[in-house]
Parts: sequence; C-alpha cells; structure tokens
Amino acid sequence: MGERTNLRASDGHELGAYRSEPSGRPRGGVVVLQEIFGVNSHIRAVADGFAKEGFLAVAPALYDRSSVRDVEMGYTPEDVKRGRALREEFSWDDTVKDVEAAMLSLRAKELRVGTVGFCWGGSISFLSAVRLPLDCAVVYYGGQILPYVNEKERCPLLMHFGKKDASIPLKDVEAIRGAHPEAAIHIYDADHGFNCDPRPQYDEAAAKLARERTLAFFAQHL
Repeated sequence: MGERTNLRASDGHELGAYRSEPSGRPRGGVVVLQEIFGVNSHIRAVADGFAKEGFLAVAPALYDRSSVRDVEMGYTPEDVKRGRALREEFSWDDTVKDVEAAMLSLRAKELRVGTVGFCWGGSISFLSAVRLPLDCAVVYYGGQILPYVNEKERCPLLMHFGKKDASIPLKDVEAIRGAHPEAAIHIYDADHGFNCDPRPQYDEAAAKLARERTLAFFAQHL
C-alpha cells in the first residue's frame, strides 16, 4: 500500500519516510513516529492501518540523522541495545525538525495534521505537540516526557500508558496528568509496548481499545 519518499527538514537535512495513501480524498494527515527500532515492518503496518481508515500517513525515518540510514530492526535484546545506542546520537530539537518536515508535507495537501508516536516516538509526539502547530497529537507510552512536562501543549493531546509498564511508573503518569489537565490520559492493564503485535508485551484488548480511542480522536480533530 505504501511507498518510500523523501523529506527535507528546515536545516537542509534530507531524510527518508514511508508514505501510505488512502483510497480517495484523505480525511486528514497523520505523522507516525517510530519506536527505537526504526521504520520497520510494524511501523509501516501502523501507517497502512491509518491509511485504510482514510488518513494520509507518513512515517519519517528519524534515524537518518544517525551514523546509518534506512534503519530497520526487530525486537531482540541485541536490537534493543542497538536502538538505544542510536537514540543517544540525537538532539530532540533536530528530531522535531524532522517531524515538522513530515507535517509540512501533509499541510501541502491542505490537510489537518496530527501525530501518533510509540515509545521513543511517543515522547517525540508529545514534544511535537508543545513545539509545532499541529492539530492534535497522540502519545503511546512515551517515557521521556518528564524533562519537558511543563511545556504547554499547543493542540489537543491524547495519551495511552500501561499500568504494568515498569519503565514509566504511575507516579510519572500522574505528574504528566497534573501538568496537562486538559489532556485525555488513559491507563491500561498492560505493559510497555502493548500496541506492538510482534512483541511479547502485546496486549490485544488494550491495543484495540487504544486504537478505537485514537481513531475517534483523529476523527474529531482532523
């Protein structure tokens, strides 16, 4: 369904992206933000899923600023270690520039635009919501929000967290809720990564409910 495309950030950086188009006029644009495993088959499937729902979806290859391009990994312990190492090569400011490039590519189609991010991408989705002129943003278990928690969102915000997620204690979720009382925050009886079906932490019931809420949120704001 989708195809590879290219984007150019405001600082001149060129990055790849996966673009998935719906049949007919798009209902809106969605920027899909990767986990630490790159724009892999799961992230492409997520983008395709939003396209099937009528949205034009773009997943920017955020690792293209690193020492390697076209990164695509699985979920082994070795992949986790490599993904964390690649993530450390980044500045958050540069990553937001890449999200902005994807956003502007969708704005060029005269679409309202939202982001949805998972894990590392969830934190990026939050940061994009406070720094970019988006129409809405969705966060799945973003674990690096607290350093930026006092920045105010510029658009409606929907957030999904897992009660069993040891990497994001519920006290952190409550701190986020306290700083962003207008955000819709849901907690599921699930672990980190519950939306990702190739991972052992996948939780079908939580993933289904979170997706229903996300689609309703996009239908309202896009």
